Amino acid sequence: MTSPDLSVDIGGLALRNPVMTASGTFGYAREFDELVDLTRLGAVIVKGLSLQPTKGNPPPRIVETACGMLNAIGLENVGIEAFLKYKLPFLKTLQTPVLVNIYGVDISAYAALAERLNQEVTVAGVEVNISCPNVKHGGIAFGADAHAAGEVTKAVRTKFQRHVMVKLSPNVTDITQIAKSAEANGADSVSLINTITGMAIDIHTRRPKLANNTGGLSGPAIKPVAVRMVWQVARAVKIPVVGIGGIMCAEDALEFIIAGASAVQVGTANFINPRCTLEIIDGIADYLREKKIASIKELVGSLRSY
Repeated sequence: MTSPDLSVDIGGLALRNPVMTASGTFGYAREFDELVDLTRLGAVIVKGLSLQPTKGNPPPRIVETACGMLNAIGLENVGIEAFLKYKLPFLKTLQTPVLVNIYGVDISAYAALAERLNQEVTVAGVEVNISCPNVKHGGIAFGADAHAAGEVTKAVRTKFQRHVMVKLSPNVTDITQIAKSAEANGADSVSLINTITGMAIDIHTRRPKLANNTGGLSGPAIKPVAVRMVWQVARAVKIPVVGIGGIMCAEDALEFIIAGASAVQVGTANFINPRCTLEIIDGIADYLREKKIASIKELVGSLRSY
């Protein structure tokens, strides 16, 4: 058969294929320019961005675990103004959609970031990280409360005219309620899951292996949890779902798509194999050819019941 159609539409955002890079694992894209043909990617999502530069947490900040890694980077980034001045010019040269992951300590910070980025037409969309603590409400994460998640989404939607993707935290009782709130308040899509809170201890020193004590667990260890949550959310909302969590190869990506994801993000695998995104794209195309499926769209949410 001819080459299968890998193109997808994520809430009005057209992608040449369903493979994106996950925020925090691909820098600002330039770091991978000599290793990856960036024009082949579905989309690039850059490091989480705040209004002011953030140093992040003290080291050690990353530790390898069985089937994954824990990180407590602390959302280190250059801040919005430095991003616009030093990072965006390179991103403007790409023929690939660029989304900017944003976060803040209160709703006004999210709104200010969205308003500033709305002025930059090169930015195809924002991914709203709601796993951050709301300092005005006792430090609980925005993403742990449906009302708070909705308020953040609404604030960003008011200020940003292009694609708004909301990144959901798995550290909740019912992720579908958070997804529904994001949808009701203007999200064009939801991405999930963010990392799962975890901890590792050095038994010889009896100290945590991370200076922050706890960190976010990512990698293959969380994939079954992520696939389950994507399946649940895809059945609960009408907006597109983007799957994240432990995707290392095309087979992993295909699980998410069959579960209901319209696209996927590749994260931890970039640290192990910088070219994994391209291999996943090729692997998805090979699978479609083998199964004689003309378009990736036919596979989305095609899970069969017993």
